[in-house]
Order: sequence, then structure tokens, then C-alpha cells
Amino acid sequence: MNGEINLLTLLSLIVAIVAIVKLRSVLGRRTGDDEARIEQRRREAQMQKTAAAAQPDKSDKVVTLPRRDRDAEPAEAAVSVAEVEARIKSFAGADTALADGLTAMLKLDSKFDPEHFLRGARQAYEMIVTAFAEGNRRMLRDLLSADVLDSFSRAIADREQRGHVIDQSFVGINKADMLEAEVSPKGIASITVRFVSQLISATRDKAGNVIEGDDQRIKDVTDIWTFSRDISSKDARRNLNWKLVGTQAPN
Repeated sequence: MNGEINLLTLLSLIVAIVAIVKLRSVLGRRTGDDEARIEQRRREAQMQKTAAAAQPDKSDKVVTLPRRDRDAEPAEAAVSVAEVEARIKSFAGADTALADGLTAMLKLDSKFDPEHFLRGARQAYEMIVTAFAEGNRRMLRDLLSADVLDSFSRAIADREQRGHVIDQSFVGINKADMLEAEVSPKGIASITVRFVSQLISATRDKAGNVIEGDDQRIKDVTDIWTFSRDISSKDARRNLNWKLVGTQAPN
């Protein structure tokens, strides 16, 4: 062609150049959807990276907590007499004997809270009264001392032998007052509480007849119970459970 470009070749080159320019303009443009997809992929990649960094080494199949020897445990903070008196003043009021008993408990156990104890005592009272009526020895075992449990168990066994059943509904506790509080020389804390409750209770014989009580009347009941707990040492104080150790009838 002697270095000349004929018309057909020139047209072909022009068409090719136009096609390339259009293709580049299309491929190089990002639409709104494209931007959203790219941003989503970036977020997913970052999340995967973060999750991978958070995964523990597969070789660490067991995580061992650091052991702490008992001797290394920090000592319990001492409680000043002034602080103790301030904590029980509003609770014991003018009852100096009760105040002295609570003060002795707080000196041995700085975490003891009279109001918290009384709330727990109210719950324990309802649980014990209900468990006794139902003959639930398993529940009583966790709430009573050995001597009281033996007495309650004998009463339940005698009732069962006679074929008697207690039909009871616990209405509520009207009042619960601390009467006494003391700590023995061995570090055993004891608190006596008077409960005034309301029950609907009736004892039925084998035929279902009511032989004692009234299944239609709410009855006021007063009980005086003593709870006890060992607070003599740090190890003993780890057991926060109080148990019923004695019952008595009101005067």
C-alpha cells in the first residue's frame, strides 16, 4: 500500500478507537450500587479480620484460672466500733441488749446486715411452715439443725401414720421482730425472731374430714424461732446459711 492508508483501513481504526473509549468509560464508572457493594465488602472484610484476631489459639483447649492460696487472700477490713454502732443504731433502737448482740456479730463478720438477715428469716419461715405442712423432709433438711429436724420429722411421721393430712394456705407475715441477738464464746451467732403470720390451716383425717383447724378461716399465728450460724473464722463465714435451732411458744 506504499505507506498509504486507504479509506477502509481508516474507518476501521476510527471505529476501534471509539469502541475502546466507550468501553473504558463504562468500566471506569462506579454507580451508587457499586459503591454500596464495595463498602459492604470492606465492612465484611474488617469484621472477619476482627473475628479472626479474637479467636483463641486452637492449641489452647483449656483455660486455667490462676490459683490463689488461702494464705495469700487479703485480710478482712477491720470494723471500727463507731462504724458498727452507726450501722445498727437505727435498727436496734433503745434495745441495748439487742444492739450489743448485733455489734458483736458485726465485729466478727463485717458483711453481716441485720435487715438483710430479717428478710431472709421471713422467707425461711414461710418455707419451713409450708414444708412441714406438706411433709417435705428434703427441704426441711437444708433449713433446720439436726435436733429440730429430728423433732419435725417425728411429728410428720406420726401424722402420716395416722393418715392425717394438713390442708394449709400461707397468707403472709404481718410482722417479724428481732428479740435477741448474741455471739457465744465459740463464735456461734444466734438471733431470735418473733413472727406474726396468717394461715388458713386444717387437719383432715383419712376420710377427708376436718378434725382440727378451719379451712375457711384465716388464723393469726405467733411463733418465736431462733436461728444460728457459725461466724468464728473466715472459713466458717463462707457459709452464709442460717439454720433454725430452736422454737418456743409465745408467753
